[in-house]
Amino acid sequence: MKALIQRVKCASVTIDGQPYSQIGAGVLVFVGVVKEDEKINAEKLADKIVNLRIFEDENNKMNLSLKDVNGEILIVSQFTLCGDCKKGTRPSFDKSAPLDKAVDLYEYFINKIKEHNLKTETGKFRAMMDVELINDGPVTFFIEK
Repeated sequence: MKALIQRVKCASVTIDGQPYSQIGAGVLVFVGVVKEDEKINAEKLADKIVNLRIFEDENNKMNLSLKDVNGEILIVSQFTLCGDCKKGTRPSFDKSAPLDKAVDLYEYFINKIKEHNLKTETGKFRAMMDVELINDGPVTFFIEK
């Protein structure tokens, strides 16, 4: 699984002009699923994200995790994270998981995040979404599990 993680002051998803979900301070996570992914990848990614120390402590050092600051999380499916741009000028999506597998692992990942008792919101799988955010920092990380 691939995840682009952005520390945010707030973030929201709008679908067809209607508000769908929103969070306050925490992280916005874009998630992509590749063919080789299994449940263990989702489990490891979820644990990594909630424990990743990307929030400042009292000394302005990144020593606190999402769990430490009781941050919120917005999870958005992002098929294009699986795109391969190494050859030519058109991305290849050959490594992307088939639809059924991608949906199952995306939902499994969301459930693994929710087990940590953090406010968790999502986008809508396969929907065209407008995602708004105020990036805090900016602080952005890319993780593959």
